[in-house]
Amino acid sequence: MASQLKLHNEALFWLLAGLLLLAITAIQPHDYPTWWMETFPIFIAVPVLILTFKRNPLTPLMYRLLFLHAMILMVGGHYTYAEVPLGNWMEGWFGFTRNNYDKIGHFAQGFVPAMLIRELLIKYTPLQRGKVLLALVTASCLGISAAYELIEWAAAEIMGQGADAFLGTQGDVWDTQSDMLMALIGAIAAQTAMRKIQDRQLAI
Repeated sequence: MASQLKLHNEALFWLLAGLLLLAITAIQPHDYPTWWMETFPIFIAVPVLILTFKRNPLTPLMYRLLFLHAMILMVGGHYTYAEVPLGNWMEGWFGFTRNNYDKIGHFAQGFVPAMLIRELLIKYTPLQRGKVLLALVTASCLGISAAYELIEWAAAEIMGQGADAFLGTQGDVWDTQSDMLMALIGAIAAQTAMRKIQDRQLAI
């Protein structure tokens, strides 16, 4: 009972913190169409998380990771991925030739979904921990990444130059491929670094 109350309070904290940050990033963003497109997944995920919390709560690790991922999306939506200050600072720190904040976003696009998919498969399917689970989770994350790139392609076709801020390619002809590579790296890194923490929390 105490652990359930603790989980409830932590999930509520991340929800309120996320809503506050969402409101802040909605104040005078670079442009509202880009903000809406970048933050749209949040408006889908949050209601689902609320509706499923009572019967099918996630681990504390997942709520923390989901908040982090949402924060990356919101900041990218406020500034556009090509103009986030952190990415500009990274250019100076590491000698990059472009703003690479979007690579952080695509790394997270592999990292966080990997842990979510892994958790759901462990809890609700007969799959055992091991190489098959690793492969399925990784392939699923690549599928999500590919689907997102298709959405970007559709946005470019529909909006033309109006989608430039959403795409954030910055003239890189290999942007799609490098985005998917970052998602792949994120998915593998998550399962390597976080699986023991997740397994301990799932055992409680």
